[in-house]
Amino acid sequence: MSVMERLDQDMKQAMKDRAVLKLSVIRMVKAALKNEEINKGRLLSEDEVLTILTRELKQRRESLHEFEKAGRVELASKSREEIDVLSAYLPAQLSEDEIRDIVREGIAATNASSKKEMGKVMGAIMPKVKGRADGNLVQKIVSEELPS
Repeated sequence: MSVMERLDQDMKQAMKDRAVLKLSVIRMVKAALKNEEINKGRLLSEDEVLTILTRELKQRRESLHEFEKAGRVELASKSREEIDVLSAYLPAQLSEDEIRDIVREGIAATNASSKKEMGKVMGAIMPKVKGRADGNLVQKIVSEELPS
């Protein structure tokens, strides 16, 4: 079952269950997906859907960070719940060790020898971890693995 089909089914179920937050998050995601479809003028592929879901999740995480920094506990808890809802539609996240292995393979494949070549390594790695790892974590691990 595709992500779009799951979103449709879960939206219907959330309406029946009167799950206000889940319904709200699903509607926001579906709106973002529909906007992207309109912009592209065609149906989205699964990869594009995952990219948009990842972007929405990243926005929620950034909001959570800002709310916690400002001491807004009620908004932070709402963001956490939204993150939980969105996470259910993404593939399982890679562990730090799995990312580190992929990074080492990427460094070997690109023959990168310094941090100046970080862009080349990131370009080789990101398609492999798309939707399964946070870009900031990948960047951190790449900078740790590359010699100065």
